Amino acid sequence: MASEMQNLNVLHPRPSSIVAALYTLRDLGADVVILHGPSGCCFKHARLLEEDGVRVLTTALDEAGFVFGGHKPLTALLKKAVELFNPQLMAISGTCSSMIIGDDLHQAVLEADLDIPVLEVEVHAGYRDNTKGVIITLEAARDKGIIDEAEFVRQKTLLEKATEVERLRGAASAEYLAPERGDLKYQASERLLELIRQGKRGLNILNAKKETAYMFADITAAVAEVAGGQVDTLANLNDQLGLPKVRRDAVNVAGDLRGRGVQFSIIGGLDEYPVTGDVIAQRAQEGGYDFAVVSGVPHALTASALQGLEIFSITNGPRQVKPLRDLGHQHVMVEIDLHPKTMGVTSIVESEFGATLRAMNKAPAK
Repeated sequence: MASEMQNLNVLHPRPSSIVAALYTLRDLGADVVILHGPSGCCFKHARLLEEDGVRVLTTALDEAGFVFGGHKPLTALLKKAVELFNPQLMAISGTCSSMIIGDDLHQAVLEADLDIPVLEVEVHAGYRDNTKGVIITLEAARDKGIIDEAEFVRQKTLLEKATEVERLRGAASAEYLAPERGDLKYQASERLLELIRQGKRGLNILNAKKETAYMFADITAAVAEVAGGQVDTLANLNDQLGLPKVRRDAVNVAGDLRGRGVQFSIIGGLDEYPVTGDVIAQRAQEGGYDFAVVSGVPHALTASALQGLEIFSITNGPRQVKPLRDLGHQHVMVEIDLHPKTMGVTSIVESEFGATLRAMNKAPAK
């Protein structure tokens, strides 16, 4: 089975290793990132990263650069970036074009002769798994002393587990997965409220990846608000784990939840979503629960983790709907365009399902 998953040819588009590297550089605290490649490379995500305060620049390689190389423009842009933004930590990310032509990122850094650390990330988008881009970035950070060996090993272990989760139960688990919108949120809300009004008990689980927690936590809060003491809430909001931004996000989200009166048990950090399954499964077995609401990365849980419970899963992946149904999740919803709405924020953002659940709870029961 493992061999079959390893060799599966996934036909639908998958996340880019270059984009994964860019987000990791943000999490490490890079002020400026230079994309060494064409001006349109990773345009959408480069723009989104600016919402989080990262200056993303490009060497804008063109046809001449593809032939003669982009060493001179890269060296010049390194110097210009320091003049413009006075960064404390800067990075260069490779792209497919600059890696194919063999531009030497390190030589450009040496010639620029800057007095700040510059991470050199030799990455392209030709890797099977986008997590490879994260690992390459973390290696560069470790080599510069930005993170230590222990954190590198921890991160790599988590990334390998995340890759396994995607191959077994996620968007890389089938040759082709059509994007779907999932269940209508008002219908799922109606059923959840019915269970609560019947006195049923549930698990309210936030198992989110990094900044997506800003919106998924709104669902967690809404369920806690309408269910009160009938649910026990679990959240991967340990603010002592992860890269700098990941820890800050955990502080912000946890503070918001507590400010709303939501009490919760910690099950890990915001980068530990692929490994929380055992803790969640143990709580499910101990508690005598009837239902579970899982917000964030529901497919990180195995089919047996919540066995016997009526499951409400909320994801932000349209291609994740079928795999979740195959796992036996009875209600699957998608928060469309969640990620862009959680960039550049420091407090919980309203979700569609959370808003629907609150509104229907105020309406007279049928």
